[in-house]
Amino acid sequence: MSARVTADHFKGIEGKFTPDAPLGAQSWFRCGGNADLLFQPKDIDDLSSFLKQLPDDAPLHIVGGMANMIIRDGGLRGVTVQLGKAFAKIDRLGDDTVQAECGALNGSVAAACVKAGIGGLEFLSGIPGSLGGAARMNAGAYGAEMKDVLLGLNIINREGEVKRISRDDLIMSYRHTDIAKGEIVLSALMRGVAEDYDTVKGRMNEIKSKRNETQPIREQTGGSTYANPSAAELRKAGLAEGTRAWQIVEKVGGRGLTIGGAQMSEKHCNFMINKGGATAHDLEFLGDEIRKRALHDLGVNLRWEIKRIGEHKA
Repeated sequence: MSARVTADHFKGIEGKFTPDAPLGAQSWFRCGGNADLLFQPKDIDDLSSFLKQLPDDAPLHIVGGMANMIIRDGGLRGVTVQLGKAFAKIDRLGDDTVQAECGALNGSVAAACVKAGIGGLEFLSGIPGSLGGAARMNAGAYGAEMKDVLLGLNIINREGEVKRISRDDLIMSYRHTDIAKGEIVLSALMRGVAEDYDTVKGRMNEIKSKRNETQPIREQTGGSTYANPSAAELRKAGLAEGTRAWQIVEKVGGRGLTIGGAQMSEKHCNFMINKGGATAHDLEFLGDEIRKRALHDLGVNLRWEIKRIGEHKA
């Protein structure tokens, strides 16, 4: 077992260290455990210096806006790095190109593109959380996904080395990229289409209206709980092509299903919500119960889209 890392281990660091940080309470689900040590770097150079000094055997977790994440009740061992407001710059680089840092909220990136007259990225307004997570998981909504607009990424590895990855060097599929586990997305270069403001603004308003009508966005929730099954998985289970994850949840009696303080939303049953007093265990147990039912009743292996990190509480 590795020794517990404290802030005293690091020299010349300008960012903020917080021991026993209540990270779960700050997540979108508002539940879960604490981080042994939270580090919020000042800038990329500060992050690089930190990573170069981090012991090789120290557990490392990376979080951003914590929108699509459950932090388990036992908390996070080692060091957790949060990339937030200090990594939220958004720059227009041309008539149809924008570069945004990992801590920028997806909605803020979409709004900046609308203002700049860049179309094709308004789908980001339908994705909760920040751009780093969206890029890493190839997030998508309303018929578009990151791989459709991505030109390249700036990343940093555990050794503190910054490098650029071209879109052509990435394997990107539905809710997946092949970015290595120890690599952290710093920023993304994206290309849309030069359009007039009113056209782009109109499309984004449509997306916002649809979200308000169909998703429990005013609840303590995250993004979609499960990824949609592939065509091959649906064929194997004998289900109709195009069957969505929410339809499977509904077929197995998931809409409104409640365990402890956790519930599959009545409004959109592919969203979990904290109805009040839920633990991270409640949420994960509920999510796994739906998965068990889907596999037993329908022969479908629902894949978690929400990331679960940390230790279960003893």
